[in-house]
Amino acid sequence: MGLNLRIIVHIMGLLLLCNGSFMLLAALVSGIYQDGATLDITLAALVTLFVGVMAMFYTRGHKKEVKRKEGYIIVTFGWIIMSLSGVLPYLFSGAIPTLTNAFFETLSGYTTTGASILNDIESLPEGILFWRSLTHWIGGMGIIVLAIAILPLLGIGGMQLFAAEAPGPGGDKLHPRITDTAKRLWLIYVGYTIAETLLLKLAGMTFFDAINHSLSTLSTGGFSTKNLSVAYWNDQPLIQYIIIVFMFLAGTNFVISYFAFTGKVQRIIKDEEFKFYALFLLVFTIIAALVVYFQADVPVSDYHPKVLGDFESAVRHGLFQVLAIVTTTGFVTADFTNWTPFLTVFFFGLMFLGGSAGSTSGGIKVMRHILIIKNGILEFKRTLHTNAIIPVRYNNKSVSEHIVYNIIAFFVLYMLLFIIGALVLGYLGLDFESAIGGAASSLGNVGPALGDLNPVVNFSSLPAFGKWWCAFLMLLGRLELFTVLIVLTPVFWKRT
Repeated sequence: MGLNLRIIVHIMGLLLLCNGSFMLLAALVSGIYQDGATLDITLAALVTLFVGVMAMFYTRGHKKEVKRKEGYIIVTFGWIIMSLSGVLPYLFSGAIPTLTNAFFETLSGYTTTGASILNDIESLPEGILFWRSLTHWIGGMGIIVLAIAILPLLGIGGMQLFAAEAPGPGGDKLHPRITDTAKRLWLIYVGYTIAETLLLKLAGMTFFDAINHSLSTLSTGGFSTKNLSVAYWNDQPLIQYIIIVFMFLAGTNFVISYFAFTGKVQRIIKDEEFKFYALFLLVFTIIAALVVYFQADVPVSDYHPKVLGDFESAVRHGLFQVLAIVTTTGFVTADFTNWTPFLTVFFFGLMFLGGSAGSTSGGIKVMRHILIIKNGILEFKRTLHTNAIIPVRYNNKSVSEHIVYNIIAFFVLYMLLFIIGALVLGYLGLDFESAIGGAASSLGNVGPALGDLNPVVNFSSLPAFGKWWCAFLMLLGRLELFTVLIVLTPVFWKRT
C-alpha cells in the first residue's frame, strides 16, 4: 500500500495557513511601530497563505487517515516546510539577506533552540523581532502536540511511556481525546504566556520586550530583543526571577500543570519525573551558586558591574543559568563560560540533561535519564540473580522491556550523533571546545554553546555548511532523532 500523499500535502497546506496567519500578526505589530517592514512581512504572509490555500484546494477530498508512515513524513517535513516559509519575512525585509543565515535563524526559532547568527538584534525592525519570537512560540505549541498526540503513536524513543501518564492518547489512531488534550494544554500554554507578559510589564519591561520574552520563555527558546539577552536587566532582579519561574514551568511536563489546575495534587506529588526534575535543579543550583559566590565575578548592575561574594546575585545567576541550560531555554544573564573552568564543564554537562517529557524543552529528557539509571542499577541485581525477572519500575508501574530498549537505543544514538556532530564541526575548522559545544547545543536545542560559539559571540562565525549542519542537528534533536532518521532510510520508502 502506497503513501497517502494527498493528506500529507493537505496538512502541509494547513501548516502554511497557520504560518501565514502568524506572519500577518507580525505585520500588524510592524504597522503599529511603523518600523518600515510592514509591507515586506505582509507580502511574505500573502505568499505563504497563497501556497497553503493552493495545497489544500488541490488535495480536497483526501482520505482522512494518517498512518504511521504518513505520521513520520508530516512531522519531519512539517518542521522543514514551516522553516522554509518562515524565512520569507527575513529575506523580503532584508533583515537577514542570505538564505543560509535566514534558514538557520528560522529553524533555530521553530525548534526552540535559540542559537542566533544576528550580531545586532536591537537594530532590527520590531515586526521582525516579533516574528522571530513568534517562531519560538509556534514551535513550542507544536512540540506539545507532538509529545502528547503524535510521538507516542509512532513509538518514538520511549514516548509511549509518557502517553500512559498523560490524560490523553492511546491506540493507533488519532481520536477526539487527543484533540481535547492538545486544546487543554494549549490553553495552559497561552495562559502562561499572557501571565508572564503581564508580570514582566509590571516589573519594569516595556510591553514589547515583555511579550517577546514571554513567547521565548514558554517555548524554552531563548531569543531576546536585546543584544545582552536577559543580562540587560541585571540591575532589575525581579524581572529575572519572573523569567526563572516561567522557565521552570515551561521545562515541566505540561500535564503536571494540567493536574495542578484541576486539583489533582496527588498526581503531581507521586510523579517521579517531576520530583527528580525539581531535585536536579535544586542540587545543580546549589553547586553553581556556591562556585559563583566563592570563585566567580558576576555582573550585578550598571553601577557595580562586577561584585565577588554577593550572595543574592550568586544564587540568582546560578539558578538562572542552571534553569536556562537544563530547560534548554538558552537565555543568559552573563557569559557563564568566563566564570570558572569548572562551571564551563558543568554547564556543558547540563546540556545533555533536558527538561521533562511533555514540556517544550529539548535535550534527552529527565524521564529517560531516570529509566537508564534505574536499569543500570538493576543490572547489578540481575547479575547476582540470573534467573530472577526484575523489571524497571516507573511511577510504581513496571516498564516493558521494549520501552527500556527503546530508551537505551535513543541514548546511544543521541551520544553517537553528538560525536559525529562534533567531528563535522571540527573538520570545518572549529577548535575542540567550540566543536563539542556547538554539537551539544544544537542537538539539545540549548542555544548558547562554548568556545567561539559562546553566549556573547553566537553562531555567526560558522561557515555556511556549518550552519546547515547545526540546523540539521537542531531538527534531529527537536523531533526525537528517530522521526527524522527513519525518513532517511531506504526501507522507509519501500512499498509495503
